[in-house]
Amino acid sequence: MSHCTFDFPLGLRLWQSELLTRFQRPEEGYTFSPLENTTDSYRLTVLAGATKVPRIFSNFATTLPEESFLILEFYQETDDSQPQEQATPAVYYSPYLPTREIIATLEPYLPRLIHDGFVGFGLANNRAGMEIFYSEEKVLTCFTGNHIRAMDLLARLDLQHKPGLVYPTDFGHDHLSLLCHPRHTLPEPFASMSDQDLDYDHFCNEITQLLDMYPVEDNLSFFLSKKEQDQIEERLDCHPEFAEYAEDDFGSLLFDWNDFVNECEIGFDGCLWEYQQGLRLRDMIQFIIEGVPSPLQHKIMQIIAESDGKFQQNLTDRRKRLDPPSEIPLQEDRFWYLGVVRNQGVSLRRDLIREGWFQP
Repeated sequence: MSHCTFDFPLGLRLWQSELLTRFQRPEEGYTFSPLENTTDSYRLTVLAGATKVPRIFSNFATTLPEESFLILEFYQETDDSQPQEQATPAVYYSPYLPTREIIATLEPYLPRLIHDGFVGFGLANNRAGMEIFYSEEKVLTCFTGNHIRAMDLLARLDLQHKPGLVYPTDFGHDHLSLLCHPRHTLPEPFASMSDQDLDYDHFCNEITQLLDMYPVEDNLSFFLSKKEQDQIEERLDCHPEFAEYAEDDFGSLLFDWNDFVNECEIGFDGCLWEYQQGLRLRDMIQFIIEGVPSPLQHKIMQIIAESDGKFQQNLTDRRKRLDPPSEIPLQEDRFWYLGVVRNQGVSLRRDLIREGWFQP
């Protein structure tokens, strides 16, 4: 009874010792449940054979808006000589691009992305509250506000709702790169590829360059539903200074604030005006927090909590206050204007001197 006929990708191998002791076997299907911390979105978790994954992706892509972004996770080689307790994959996002362009770019790489045991990838549009991701555990996860449509899509691929599914993570298993397999055992198109083309670090880096992808910190992983994005848009429309950003993906604004905080921690090379534009990002986020329903308030505050904490620790000379660049009706006493960051580049320090910041 140890035989398992499931169409697993080459990069995942269950331990035979566990298959001998388990009655259940992996089989195709999906489960779904309301997505935590949202009121209008669902999580669908799908186990599908490797040959079905391309069709699931292409069919799901047709339900996305005209533009989306690619998510890519893989383990990069680093120069860090210190051993890590737990290796974690690097996470890359592409900018918003035409969905068809992303699919066309991925086409020659798709078999390798699916079958390599150290790669995960997905498509998303935050503004629409939609995401599909195929993890390194070779399980598909779909976030959507229209679960009926997603369930219909899966049914057309002969994938049924099965609440009692077991997943690869329920078993002991090994992850394998395509280079782990003897060449003569690999099917096409892999058998005729070079070692370099089969190296996930190589082909994933090729994808990041083709789509101009950028690294994203794993701690900034979050999901905002379409309803929540609509609430944010309505709030931004209430202020003429922020209305131009109302239809943008709010997630990008949160990433911009995190990037600004990280730049200040390393050393801010811009001028005072550019520094104030970074503080204005936090103004906009605070304006949203104070004008959306309480559940969304707490959700946004949790997302930015680490960035806020890092920025507060970086502020020095907090007896003084930089004047905000504009008057925005906020209840919060904006900590980001108290003091200035320690690591000032030449331009910022020069402008602060001219403004009289260092006068007693």
